[in-house]
Amino acid sequence: MRRTPKNLIYHELIGLEVEVLNHPDPGIIGVRGVIVWETKRALIVSSRGKRLVILKTGGLFRFKLPHGELVELRGDHLMGTPIERARRILRGR
Repeated sequence: MRRTPKNLIYHELIGLEVEVLNHPDPGIIGVRGVIVWETKRALIVSSRGKRLVILKTGGLFRFKLPHGELVELRGDHLMGTPIERARRILRGR
């Protein structure tokens, strides 16, 4: 299934470009890079030759989809693995 702004929270984020727009840790605001791994609570981002662990909680992120569209999502909505996120939404219906 193609990643779109509406379904991005259900997909793996690995391989997407990301920019941190806002975060409780002011030192990482503005960080840009490519997501190389995702855990339940963090994104591992390759930026300028370094791997950074960026917690999802409280953050605001801008993702660039493969077809060039930009999507902003709150990190709180990205908590959990993609499967856990999908299950959480399905339980709410």
